[in-house]
Amino acid sequence: MFTGIITGVGTVRAIEAAKDPRFVIAAGGSMAAPSIGSSIACSGVCLTVVDQGPDWFAADASAETLARTTLGSWRVGTPVNLERPLVAGGELGGHFIAGHVDGTASVTARATEGDSLRFTFETESRLMKFIAPKGSVALDGVALTVNEVRGNRFGVNIIPHTQKTTTLGSLGLSGLVNLEADLLARYVERLVQWRAEV
Repeated sequence: MFTGIITGVGTVRAIEAAKDPRFVIAAGGSMAAPSIGSSIACSGVCLTVVDQGPDWFAADASAETLARTTLGSWRVGTPVNLERPLVAGGELGGHFIAGHVDGTASVTARATEGDSLRFTFETESRLMKFIAPKGSVALDGVALTVNEVRGNRFGVNIIPHTQKTTTLGSLGLSGLVNLEADLLARYVERLVQWRAEV
């Protein structure tokens, strides 16, 4: 379980070819040397550490992960938002995030608004039922508040701090991000579906 408060930005150092690719990610500071077997949110995707060194860790990605996320487009040098799991009793500064990405969203508009950046994203219609004005959404692992929703598009603001401490500040038009819908919205939708089935 994560909160969407990014604690570091790493870089893909290597991609080891196999049936399931292994990503080696350079990470310093508070993200250095995680324990083998621990979970790390990598641009919003919960991955398991399978190897590590003083300033890097490695994680494998399954075919399901590659199909639903941006990881299939990662290359050496790709920047990656990183977050360690929430510790019981720790500060919950964002919202509950599982690291189970629902799909991707692409940038359709970017504009300066005061000191912030205002983005419009487009995603699949199947995911829009989970996105509501003033609701929560995680984009590349960053907890954000939705401004408005129109059709298959929604808007968010990226404040200066988030621009500096995550990868979102460098996003351009057509940039692709991992999207995780709000957990509560998922369960409400499933409850409604279940009640219709019984």
